[in-house]
Amino acid sequence: MFVLLLTTLAVSQSPIPSPWQVQTIATDADFRGLCVVSDKIVWVSGTKGTVGRTTDAGKTWQVVKVPGAEKLDFRDIEAFGESTAYAMSAGNGADSRIYKTTDAGKTWTLQFQNNRPEAFYDAMAFWDEKHGIALSDPVDGYYRLIATEDGGEHWQPLPTKDMPPAVKGEGAFAASGTCLIATGQQDAWFITGGGKNARLFHTTNRGKSWTVQETPLTAGNESSGGFSIAFRDADFGIIVGGDYRKPKETGATMATTRDGGKSWKSHANVLPFCSAVACAKDRIVTVGIAGSHISTDAGVTWHVLDRENSNSVRLYNENVGWSVGPKGRIAKFHNPGK
Repeated sequence: MFVLLLTTLAVSQSPIPSPWQVQTIATDADFRGLCVVSDKIVWVSGTKGTVGRTTDAGKTWQVVKVPGAEKLDFRDIEAFGESTAYAMSAGNGADSRIYKTTDAGKTWTLQFQNNRPEAFYDAMAFWDEKHGIALSDPVDGYYRLIATEDGGEHWQPLPTKDMPPAVKGEGAFAASGTCLIATGQQDAWFITGGGKNARLFHTTNRGKSWTVQETPLTAGNESSGGFSIAFRDADFGIIVGGDYRKPKETGATMATTRDGGKSWKSHANVLPFCSAVACAKDRIVTVGIAGSHISTDAGVTWHVLDRENSNSVRLYNENVGWSVGPKGRIAKFHNPGK
C-alpha cells in the first residue's frame, strides 16, 4: 500500500552548476542501456546494434556493432569487468534477444531469442555474473520472465503459478533498463504502467514467487506509469515515472520508501516525467526528456541540473556516474556539492 505525503515539496528552478561532462563517441546511436562497472569502466548500448565501452573513465570510447543485430535496439546492458557483458534488445517477437561477449566486444554469442510473438522484453538484471533475470510484457495474462543460473548458457522461463496476473493494458517500459532491478542475493523488483495503476512486483526467491502492490505514480494510459526503480540500501528506495507524452508535466511522478518497499510515500508536483533514477549515499539523480534533477535530502527537495534529454542514469558512487540519451549522448557526472 502507499501513503500520501502531505508535506509541500519543491524543486529549485535555478540550475546549480552542471555536473555533466559531455563525452565524445563515434556514433549517433540512441542510447538507453547503461552499466557503470567502476569509476573507469562503463558500457552503453542502443540502436543499430551498437555497444560502446570505456576503460579510462570516458577519455576514449570503443564502439562495436553486434554482428547480426544491426537493426536491433539494445535497451539494456549488464557488464562484469572490462571484458564480459550481456546486451538485451527489445522488440516484437524474435527482435527480443540477449547476446553475450567475454572478450570486450570482439565476438558475441546469441544466448536467447524470443519465440513468442506476443512477448516484448523490456529489461534484465543480475545478482552476479552467473545469475540473472529478464522481463517481458505480459503473455497469456502474466508477465513473462526468464532466468539463467549459468552465465546465460541457458535461459529458462520462470513459472507463473505464484505470480499475480497482469491487469488490462498493463506493461513495463523499456525506457532505461531500470524498470527491473535485482537487489541483495535473492530479491528483484519491477515497476509497471499502462494500466489503471502503476504497480510494483517483488520477489524474494529469484522469481519463483511474486507479490504485487499498487503505487501512487501517475498511470491510466499506455504512455504513463512507473519507469524506474532504485534502492540506496535495504530500507530506502525510490520509484519514478510519469507520462512520457507529457514530459514537462509534474504530478505523481515520484515516490519513496523508508521501510524496504512495504509502503511508499508520494512526492507529487515535484519532478517532470523521469525515465530513470539512480542513488548513492546522499545523492539521488533523475533523468528524462525534460532534463535531469538532483536531491541530497532523500527526495524532499530537488535542483535542476540541466534541460538535456537523457534516457538512463547510473551512479558508481556519490561522486561518479553517467547518463546516456539520444544521438550518441553520453555524459559523465561529477559531484556538484550540496
